[in-house]
Amino acid sequence: MKKFNIRKVLNGLTASSSSASPQPGTNQNDVIQETLQSEHFQLCKTVRHGFPYRPSSMAFDPVQKILAIGTQSGAVRLFGRAGVECYCQHDSGAAVIQLQFLVNEGALVSALADDSVHLWNLRQKQPAILHTLKFNRERITFCHLPFQSKWLYIGTEKGNIHIVNVESFTLSGYVIMWNKAIELSSKSHPGPVVHISDNPMDEGKILIGFECGTVVLWDLKCKKADYRYNHDEAIHSVAWHHEGKQFTCSHSDGTLTTWNVRVPAKPTITITPHGKQPKDGKKPEPCKPILKVEYKTTRDGDAFMVMSGGLSYDTGCRRSCLTVIHGKSTAILEMDYPIVDFLTLCETPYPNDFQEPYAVVVLLEKDLVVIDLGQIGYPIFENPYPLSIHESPVTCVEYFADCPPELIPALYSVGSRQNRQGYSKKEWPISGGNWGQGTLSYPEIIITGHADGSIKFWDASAIMLQVLYKLKTAKVFEKALKGGKEEKPSTEIVDEDPFAIQTLSWCPESRVLCVAGVSAHVIIYRFSKQEMTTEVVQLLEVRMQGELNDVDSPDPAGDHPPTPSTPVPPSSSSPTQEGEPPEAQPFTSDDGPRDNVPCLKVRSSPLKQSPGYQVELVIQLVWVSGEPPQQITSLAVNSSYGLVVFGNSSGLVVVDYLQMILLLNMGTSELYSPSDPYQRQPRSPRKTRQPSGALSDNSDGNNASEEKSNKSPTSAKMSRKMSSPTEQKTGLDAKDSLFSRSRSSSVTSIERESREAISSFHFSESFPRKTDSNPSPSLWVGTTQGTVLVLSLSLPPTGDQRLQQPVGVSSCGTLVRLKGGILTMAFLDSLGAVLPPSYEPWSEPNAPDEEKEARSRRPASPPPTQEGQDSQYAVVCSEKQAKVVGLPSQSCFFKHNITESSFVLRADVVQMAAGLCLACFCANGHVMTLSLPSLRPLLDVNYLPLTDMRIARTFCFSNLGQALYLTSPTEIQRITYSQETCDNLQEMMGELFTPLETPEAPNRGFFKGLFGGGAQSLDREDLFGETAAGKGSRSLAQHIPGPQGMEGMKGAASGVVGDLARARIALDERGQKLGELEDRTAAMMASADSFSKHAHDMMLKYKDKKWYQL
Repeated sequence: MKKFNIRKVLNGLTASSSSASPQPGTNQNDVIQETLQSEHFQLCKTVRHGFPYRPSSMAFDPVQKILAIGTQSGAVRLFGRAGVECYCQHDSGAAVIQLQFLVNEGALVSALADDSVHLWNLRQKQPAILHTLKFNRERITFCHLPFQSKWLYIGTEKGNIHIVNVESFTLSGYVIMWNKAIELSSKSHPGPVVHISDNPMDEGKILIGFECGTVVLWDLKCKKADYRYNHDEAIHSVAWHHEGKQFTCSHSDGTLTTWNVRVPAKPTITITPHGKQPKDGKKPEPCKPILKVEYKTTRDGDAFMVMSGGLSYDTGCRRSCLTVIHGKSTAILEMDYPIVDFLTLCETPYPNDFQEPYAVVVLLEKDLVVIDLGQIGYPIFENPYPLSIHESPVTCVEYFADCPPELIPALYSVGSRQNRQGYSKKEWPISGGNWGQGTLSYPEIIITGHADGSIKFWDASAIMLQVLYKLKTAKVFEKALKGGKEEKPSTEIVDEDPFAIQTLSWCPESRVLCVAGVSAHVIIYRFSKQEMTTEVVQLLEVRMQGELNDVDSPDPAGDHPPTPSTPVPPSSSSPTQEGEPPEAQPFTSDDGPRDNVPCLKVRSSPLKQSPGYQVELVIQLVWVSGEPPQQITSLAVNSSYGLVVFGNSSGLVVVDYLQMILLLNMGTSELYSPSDPYQRQPRSPRKTRQPSGALSDNSDGNNASEEKSNKSPTSAKMSRKMSSPTEQKTGLDAKDSLFSRSRSSSVTSIERESREAISSFHFSESFPRKTDSNPSPSLWVGTTQGTVLVLSLSLPPTGDQRLQQPVGVSSCGTLVRLKGGILTMAFLDSLGAVLPPSYEPWSEPNAPDEEKEARSRRPASPPPTQEGQDSQYAVVCSEKQAKVVGLPSQSCFFKHNITESSFVLRADVVQMAAGLCLACFCANGHVMTLSLPSLRPLLDVNYLPLTDMRIARTFCFSNLGQALYLTSPTEIQRITYSQETCDNLQEMMGELFTPLETPEAPNRGFFKGLFGGGAQSLDREDLFGETAAGKGSRSLAQHIPGPQGMEGMKGAASGVVGDLARARIALDERGQKLGELEDRTAAMMASADSFSKHAHDMMLKYKDKKWYQL
């Protein structure tokens, strides 16, 4: 047994695993050859999808056409064309305050809130940091890197500007001190540097903006201020006009001031774009600050001025707005979320040329919007990135790898009709990078359930993500009328998001989808390619009554006495058609208990159902004697049997959705046979009220302030008859439920509650009883107390008889018991291959009767049986251990204690390329795999030091070594535990940098070159180099080289290749320019010869003539 610290044991931060122990009678298991070994496994992150959580900054490379977004947690997300994405993370986790591309160089500079500056190499598939410079005495407030320059200007909070060589990442001795920049007569500090930019026409002059409102034009060569421009209001941003003669400032009072470079006394133009202009000539009323302004010129028309903020304080619009001023027209574009930053995309990267803007990229707090400036009305581009994961908060995630190949095209065909209209017809402008060339490609689908009741299907093949289809389950129900005349007491059991998806069960082969919501409802969907209108939504109401007669186990809270027992009607379900109330339904009044009332009302009007998933049946649990129904915690559907089963804190319900009737409504204790050694004694439940299903960072389900509280979304109790709930841990993790745990792992080993709940289901063609010789349909039920119970299913023959004859369900007692709640179950044949649940192949449900094929169950092929030998093996995994049980003998062959100090959150039997394994994710962050059937440990990696509750609730495994979890409210992180995928990951990832030729600089013209007036170049090396300026202060900033090792070698190799390509392009450019220069020189020489000849002829003609003869 592994030794471990007692403090870590109590905190649940380490896992202890004992080796798999074979049980007596395992000799017949030796025939199964296990092919998986430890070398088949390696854990690594693959790709992150979704919108960057809490964005803080943005940058764009106009040549490479790559967009970078920094976040408040130190992450950097890079986006190119659709499917080209990359995620980087600064180790410090400090907020990224600014990003600057080295345009067309394959490098990025990031400035962080901890006053560090980093240089990223983007020429490798996984970018890495090459250099870091950590400032010690001054705080960084603004950075500027001029186009085609290697000198980075860094402004600080003290008002100083330091200069860094981005090649060596060393400080220059050239420093612009704040007291030399401002006027000597100034008595106050100008504040932090909020802007730095060089004059587009003169690289030797830079514009420095201080927060107080002072702007200084600094001469780099003369080391002095040429002009100073003073304004009363604080400055937020500055924008040059491309000719370098004027610039525009945005201020905190909502004004824009335009200054002539040579007239510093006062601005030439002062406007308040959104201010009301008084008639008496007074100043307009102040407005909200204009946080940023950009001024972009066009060659053939009016300039564009784009700004954020500046609206009037008394405006009725509370949304953030982007204002686009073009000539005399002003457009105010409302945004759904606050604006973080925006960038105007232009045709040229040169600041001294006509800009020709064509789009504006707007970074919002929860969205990325790109506006087309070239079309009337400024439509937005259709975003190709999967940034809408968080459109409604994610409450449920499932992952399916190696799906049927025809499934993705089918979902895409119906989902493509859902696209909204009104987008720009132009191509997405962020189009850089290249796709990966990986060969590992198989169909993968991710399904996300959301708080608004919507379900999204995503194509996740080849480490990409694209939305396929969106289903809105809320359409099945009536919309709640607010402010109506007749206010009836609400029957909803959640205060917000009553349609939130709690768990789902999906059969990819038959395309049957079953969804459970937080309002104790289950919806069954079938997939159809044809549109149809459902006149009446089929509804089945189920009454599940709680245990109410025993007081041996008092309520720990002490505030809720037991409710008196209520007689149970003979019928526990009421199949009804919406609009016709069930018989004997009691009237619900303000002072009377609600009874036989569902939480939501199914719509009574006809439901138009588009191609895709169409509702087949709605099942609702109803209120019982004033007590709300408990939320559904586990769910399973089988298309071959035509059955759906769901369970909650004390019972289960089996429904035949083909005949639309209730088959079984039973409490947990009723599943035990009278002679069962694990039978429990009945106990009294607590009154409960469930929280909303949406996930949040701190939602642990506990709320002591409410009268009706609930320790977890699944800790409620109810049953049709007198059932006996027993011990239940607070935090039930069902196989198909992602609303699982709401307590720390230390509580696991201490807190014990005396209730039992259903935690998982599994349909199988197996041996329910020891005496069975042939496999038969069965349902296997796992509970929170580690018990596996078996139900035998008796199905009528297929065809019409299946729709007319009843399905038989009988309990067969207990199979096995483990420590901790049951998480997953699976079945293997005698050779160790997995036996998937039987299914019915998909067929069009709305096809004419003559085209419909007879329904046929597809049981797994019966394995060869020999006398005295087991032909199947059941794999059962709980929160603590795993067992392999032979069937039909029910003998335990292998047992493995997975963890002692922690507990398993998610477990699945997965198919790898080389065999089967059991994958587990523990609350302490360990990811483990065990061989099957011997349960040998193959992988144990401490992936997450501490468990985040969101990760714990959304982590799921899939086949071929894939897994994912919700790493933030807006992002999905995919990982792999397959060595083969890790080896091929570099090939599968896209490339961000591609060798491209830099656009030619604007032509200065003959006269501008001859007489001046064009852009003035500057040799910055002569000014900032060590020879001229000396070395920078060592105490001011510390240089930290990038990480060495394999990543550095890969980056260097990739950089060499890029350097060779760039050198070749540079030589081509040099040769082309030399050729052009030679042609121009020859033309000038010919012109000079011609002029000389004509002058000589003129001289000869008039040489001998007198002045009066001319």
